[in-house]
Amino acid sequence: MVYRVAIADDEIDLLEAVAEYLRGHGYEVVTAINAAELRALAAENSIDVAILDIAMPGEDGLSLARWLRRQSRAGIIFASASGSPMDRIVGLEIGGDDYMAKPYDLRELLARVRSVLRRLDAAPPAAPAPSVPAAPPARPIGFGPYRIDFDARRLLHAESGEIGLTAAEFDLLAVLARRPNRILPRGQLIELLGEDAMDSESERRIDVRIARLRRKIEPESDRPIYIRTIRGLGYIFETNGGP
Repeated sequence: MVYRVAIADDEIDLLEAVAEYLRGHGYEVVTAINAAELRALAAENSIDVAILDIAMPGEDGLSLARWLRRQSRAGIIFASASGSPMDRIVGLEIGGDDYMAKPYDLRELLARVRSVLRRLDAAPPAAPAPSVPAAPPARPIGFGPYRIDFDARRLLHAESGEIGLTAAEFDLLAVLARRPNRILPRGQLIELLGEDAMDSESERRIDVRIARLRRKIEPESDRPIYIRTIRGLGYIFETNGGP
């Protein structure tokens, strides 16, 4: 299988360099110099990973990512010349899977694309992903009014139906739900998700995804009953937290 990467960036030289590099590593690449072009490409092609410049003229990468997240389960990597913490936080909170500050090394970008693909339950063609610790058979797991369908990668509510989760959010929920009532440190979650333990942003990404999950599944996100924080230790998923 060849994975398709979409790149949206108004810096033509960088756009072409990234596209050529990723094509050289076995990916199909489509490019756009603005949000409108990327929207058109997404309408005609399935996209596995999108690399979005935040500061494009016209519609910016954050707005484009919100739209893309509603359309598909594609992984999203933001790129920004500012590298500000606020850009990083906003990007991750609206559904981004990763963030890179410009200028970035192409080898690091390739590693992050592969990492996002692993989180999408796929392996990059150039280098198969290492195996993640074996999970129990994919039988549905219920908690409160929810049911997790692992085969379909869906979270279902008894009354309101499917809860929209990004691929990264579903992967984290699945890791937690398969290990209920156990304290899981951030480092262990990073390992179970197949992410880079040496990446200084990994723990921050875990915290952001936990916050997003709480807003979607907890009756009160600031008083969680399912995904609880154990101060100084990590997180615990409590199956008996709900009604």
